[in-house]
Amino acid sequence: MCNPFSIKLFNIPPMKKISYILIIIACSFISFQSQAQQTVIGAVDNNDLAKYIELAKKNYAKRKVQQATSESFKQDVSVAKMSYLDMFGASYIYRPQGKTAVDPINPYNVNGFQFGINFNLGSFLQKPYNVKKAKANYMIAKYQELDFDNGLIVEVKKRYYDFLLQTSLLKVYTQSAQDSKGVAESSRYKFEKGQVTLDVYNQSRIAQTSAISLQVQAESDYLKAKDLLEEVIGQPLSEVK
Repeated sequence: MCNPFSIKLFNIPPMKKISYILIIIACSFISFQSQAQQTVIGAVDNNDLAKYIELAKKNYAKRKVQQATSESFKQDVSVAKMSYLDMFGASYIYRPQGKTAVDPINPYNVNGFQFGINFNLGSFLQKPYNVKKAKANYMIAKYQELDFDNGLIVEVKKRYYDFLLQTSLLKVYTQSAQDSKGVAESSRYKFEKGQVTLDVYNQSRIAQTSAISLQVQAESDYLKAKDLLEEVIGQPLSEVK
């Protein structure tokens, strides 16, 4: 692996100096990427990942909505089955005991209570289809819930891996910022002693500024990745046991 700080720029012609600077930038980028790749895979903890998936299934608000939808369709099945009773209707008539039992308008009237039951044939024929439809809707909701869970697992893994990546990059860029600070201080000391040119000293300061900017950006990306992971699992990472 190339060391971007091992190349001396003192007494190098301007055109070649630009080439060397480009080589330094390329080597730094390759070095940072390779360190991050080596670190991320080794940092994966399957136990933590399993905990995050379980927490997401328990706490993620969108999954709760999906579960509530399934439960609602399940209740519709029960309601459809109970609605078989709707096809029957009951009625009664009460005739006081003191009245004449024979009624010329309705000779079937008698004293006391009379009960009747009505049957709706159209409703009877419709009920099986309503129950079947309710069951189908419930099955669709369950399959959607299963599909959502599979997608949720993938999303948790994606956010977890991204969090590990940003954690690794933050370490790399933080170390780079510290190293560039040491190089810049060394260049300043040598410049003051007349051992390097002003151009070399300025380049070290530019490199330090760039390294600090990358560190700040890495810190922002790390916080964003952390927030996204905490959103899907429903609690701060510090509270996960």
